[in-house]
Amino acid sequence: MSQKNNLLKKIKVFNLNFGPQHPAAHGVLRLVLEIVGEKIIYCDPHIGLLHRGTEKLIESKNYIQSLPYFDRLDYVSMMSQEHAYSLSIETLLKINITKRAKYIRVIFCEITRILNHLMSLTTHALDVGALTPFLWGFEEREKLMELYERVSGARMHASYIRPGGVFKDIPKGLVNDLYIFIQNLSSRINEMEELLTTNRIWKQRLLNIGIISKTTCLNYSFTGVILRSTGITWDLRKSIPYEMYKNINFNIPIGSIGDCYDRYLLRIEEIRQCLIIIENCIVNLPKGNVKIENYKISSSLRYSFKTSMENVIHHFKLCSEGFTITENEIYIGIEAPKGEFGIYLVSDNTNKPYRCKIRPPGFFHLQGMDYFSKNHLIADVVTIIGSLDIVFGEIDR
Repeated sequence: MSQKNNLLKKIKVFNLNFGPQHPAAHGVLRLVLEIVGEKIIYCDPHIGLLHRGTEKLIESKNYIQSLPYFDRLDYVSMMSQEHAYSLSIETLLKINITKRAKYIRVIFCEITRILNHLMSLTTHALDVGALTPFLWGFEEREKLMELYERVSGARMHASYIRPGGVFKDIPKGLVNDLYIFIQNLSSRINEMEELLTTNRIWKQRLLNIGIISKTTCLNYSFTGVILRSTGITWDLRKSIPYEMYKNINFNIPIGSIGDCYDRYLLRIEEIRQCLIIIENCIVNLPKGNVKIENYKISSSLRYSFKTSMENVIHHFKLCSEGFTITENEIYIGIEAPKGEFGIYLVSDNTNKPYRCKIRPPGFFHLQGMDYFSKNHLIADVVTIIGSLDIVFGEIDR
């Protein structure tokens, strides 16, 4: 007994740096772990290595010039963030876009959700030790990136969803190719599940790891998959519907105990629901314009195709100065792939936002790292980070 007491006296709390160069840190994340043996007693997340001052940059640009900054926040869910920003401006201007543009937005938001979840699931599996899903998932992501490129000319930073609609109409043949893709993706997801869902090693690494309660989720303001993994049915596409989601019949998958395995299963099921939403949009896609008719947006004058000096001057001023917003403030939140992504804009009757505040879901999820990892082992930290789906561009903006 005395030998055991002497051994306990020799054990000290050890500080261990996890990241920012760690391959499983999902960006420049630094965790300072206090450990006893291999058990974590405290986890302190450190951010600041990627900070670009995005919100202040947006406040120095006019409303349209600020749009590309949103692609570069969560650089796995590009169009979702463009969507939130465009919706906030359209709400301030009190404009309603065309029905076709709404359907196209929903299609590409769900494509973006699939892109995000494929990245999240496959890199999570890679972190834990499974290589094959990563190779399979990225093959499917390449096909979706090609659709991005066909509508915008860019594989990642698309700037496709814009205030007033979308950049341009979808090209001929894209709808047919997309329909073929969604028919085939289900079998690819089945193959991925055959490798992981009932795999003994995968379940041992994820089951009962990073459990969170409903109350704690609400206290930390968690959203998205992490909130729904506890059994709370909250999805802004259903709870506060926007665009055409209220006309589409789809399910919101929920979990039970809120562990890493629940979060894995939810992302798999959400991909399947995305396919249902996209197919519904393809079937019901109406004809028509993809932009509002009033190109000047804030002016009551209609755009004229007649060439005149007055039109040239108006066009030059619109391109150089942008439009003016007179309304005061707005907050718009959307159900981004990682959770609620929100934009708070304050206008002071100029062509630039007086204040822009971005609410990224990952920032709130990261603050729960101490809660998630306490009394777990060092190896479980990798599993927990992967299940939170952290991308540092939106966290350290």
